[in-house]
Amino acid sequence: MQITLPDGSHRQLPDGATGRDLALDISAGLARAALAVEVTEDGRQPEVRDLDRPLPDGATVAILTFDSEGGKQAFWHSSAHLMAEALEALYPGVQFGIGPAIEGGFYYDVDLSATGKDRLTDEDLPAIEAKMKELARGDSAFERREVSKADAIAYFEEKGDPYKLELIRDLEDGTITFYQQGGFVDLCRGPHIPSTKPIKAVKLTSLAGAYWRGDESRPQLTRIYGVTFPKQKLLDEHLERLELARQRDHRKLGKEMDLFMFSDKVGPGLPIWLPKGAVLRETLADFLKTEQVARGYEPVVTPHIARLDLFRTSGHYPYYADSQFPPMLEDELGPPLPEGEDPESRTHHTPGDPERRERGYLLKPMNCPHHTQIYARRPHSYRDLPVRLAEFGTVYRYEQSGELGGLTRVRGFTQDDAHVFCTPDQVKDEFKAAIDLTMTVLRALNYEDYTAQVSLRDPANTEKYIGEPAQWDAAEQAIREAAAEMGLETVEEEGEAAFYGPKLDFMVKDALGRSWQLGTVQLDYNLPERFDLTYIDENDDRVRPVMIHRAPFGSLERFIGVTIEHTGGDFPLWLAPVQARILPITDAQNEYAQSVAQTLRQSGLRVEVDTRSEKVGRKIREAELDKVPAQIVIGAKEAEAGTASVRRRGAGEDGQTIDTGAFLVEDLARNLKAEVDRGMGRA
Repeated sequence: MQITLPDGSHRQLPDGATGRDLALDISAGLARAALAVEVTEDGRQPEVRDLDRPLPDGATVAILTFDSEGGKQAFWHSSAHLMAEALEALYPGVQFGIGPAIEGGFYYDVDLSATGKDRLTDEDLPAIEAKMKELARGDSAFERREVSKADAIAYFEEKGDPYKLELIRDLEDGTITFYQQGGFVDLCRGPHIPSTKPIKAVKLTSLAGAYWRGDESRPQLTRIYGVTFPKQKLLDEHLERLELARQRDHRKLGKEMDLFMFSDKVGPGLPIWLPKGAVLRETLADFLKTEQVARGYEPVVTPHIARLDLFRTSGHYPYYADSQFPPMLEDELGPPLPEGEDPESRTHHTPGDPERRERGYLLKPMNCPHHTQIYARRPHSYRDLPVRLAEFGTVYRYEQSGELGGLTRVRGFTQDDAHVFCTPDQVKDEFKAAIDLTMTVLRALNYEDYTAQVSLRDPANTEKYIGEPAQWDAAEQAIREAAAEMGLETVEEEGEAAFYGPKLDFMVKDALGRSWQLGTVQLDYNLPERFDLTYIDENDDRVRPVMIHRAPFGSLERFIGVTIEHTGGDFPLWLAPVQARILPITDAQNEYAQSVAQTLRQSGLRVEVDTRSEKVGRKIREAELDKVPAQIVIGAKEAEAGTASVRRRGAGEDGQTIDTGAFLVEDLARNLKAEVDRGMGRA
């Protein structure tokens, strides 16, 4: 058999050779480090497989070590099974939900109700870690075997695990596999590392509650998070990064910097922007609005709700039914029933409508259906296109309460949304222009490490999507070509497309190396068809435009949350809610300090004056804690000379605050304003 390596070279191996055989054929050192293989065959998407599974002839194969993302995922998935084995040894009768690898580790959802243990606490975690290490030293192989559905059901019925039984009943015979290491057997598709031996360093990081299958009406399980490494040094470095991430947590910094809040009386997942946070938000919006005007976008504003029929036509209702707020039905919103009227005489349906469809309104989950109506308000010629409509529109998703997380996962958020209606010949240039705008936004916030993900439909689950296959093929290829011409590094992910079309998602790494999905550009041949949108082409024929959806921020809430953590709250001068704070040394300088503030404000700068009767050292320390970029110290000498002494946070080589000297006030105002203009792309 012939195997192709990622560099294009070939290896000849005996029929039935495994990934381990391939690694040994390359080098003994690689074989020792190998954890799994990534196999690509017949043009299908790459699949990570166990190292000891036979390789298919003609496949392209990559050997995965812990240094690769696929290797880490196999390592952490295997570690979840190891933790489950430890739990079963310590708490006989424990029942298991799911235990996947995730970014940065793994978790397992467990039910302890049959063990006599009420709940786990942080004090229980060291004993579980110790048991995991003990079991890992036993060097138990992860053994895969295929089982029939009947045998799988029989096994977990005897074991008494209702969660696994529920999962099995959703599977088809011939697709079910078990994995076993030591005495622990689990329902699992894999892949896994060869044995438990490489798992050297273990840390269980936290406990949480999680409803079974994300359903609040189902039992709440205990979710145990953890991470493992093949070396203790790697774990130590990881824990240091976690501590740094904790210090940069946007929820913590947002509270300390007085940017935003949540209120139980308002509702979970609905952020309230405080004055400084509102300034931050509006500054970002103004930055993008300026860019959009320069690029030919027209601003629009649309309502927060619309009739259900608008979203039926678009496909958002019912495609997004699981994540929408309930519709506001017209008869439920109407007057109370007259005394004596039978409640059954009223329905949620249009009288005489054979489909008996509900009438009412829906909080908009997307802005695009509204924008189609703006386009459709009058006829268009090909000479009118492209039409570019932009809106900072607030949309609503009913996320599960357990999935909410500060600003990065909310129920009400504002998208920097725009929709371009163009001819097929204009698609590539408009798509590239949207990519360029997104890259401009990322550069302005010093996001330099990002990958463009081409998000494709899932060919095995086509009922999730609307539109014809030919349209999808054309859209996916157009995105590939546009990304290549813009010089983007891309990866492809099946099943990540929107229901109406494929998209290009920007996967951005922050200062801590974590990956976030921020900006997106999406291509859509379907909504113009569903809304019967047209233009008159050069042959006087009525034809469909193509629709491009784009959002460089993605959402203001998520973008700000990520940016707080990326910067640690040290925003560049142009973005900082308070750009300068004036610190008079004594009360005698308060009047001069106010005049300096007025000069800076007249230049458009955001300035505070600290006139408290405190020592200037304390004022400086508090300005540091508040992360104010420019700290302007005013003493008797400055007041007499008409100058200001400036301390700039983060201006030193090591990121420390340094004294930059004394400036005439007019020069200081001009210099700071020029720096702001450069940051906002105005210079």
